Amino acid sequence: MKEQTEVGKLKEGRYVVVDDEPSKILSISISKPGKHGAAKARIEVMGLFDGVKRSIVQPVGAKTYVPIVERKSAQVLSVAGTTAQMMDMKDFANFEIEIPAEKQGEIQPGKEIMYIESMGKRKLD
Repeated sequence: MKEQTEVGKLKEGRYVVVDDEPSKILSISISKPGKHGAAKARIEVMGLFDGVKRSIVQPVGAKTYVPIVERKSAQVLSVAGTTAQMMDMKDFANFEIEIPAEKQGEIQPGKEIMYIESMGKRKLD
């Protein structure tokens, strides 16, 4: 899910949708309005799920989308290689999630861990 807001209201550390990918805002620089145009905002972002750096330039008054990012907890049901089968603690939905290399040893069946969900994608927190 996503909601609409103005580019001028965005802040560093928040999230924005760039190329249909929820992204975290790393920096924002706003130029002054010129003789024939409005002020422009240059926004540097990093993809939340793919880790790719992107930058966009838009007028401050333009509309953009902000993703709804939720932090949830889930119980690990089983671990097979680099994939963990998990069950959400609120709605008891089962799903599989990729385990990043730095968390390989930490994930054990029966443990409760946090994950991030936004726009139908999931990632370990």
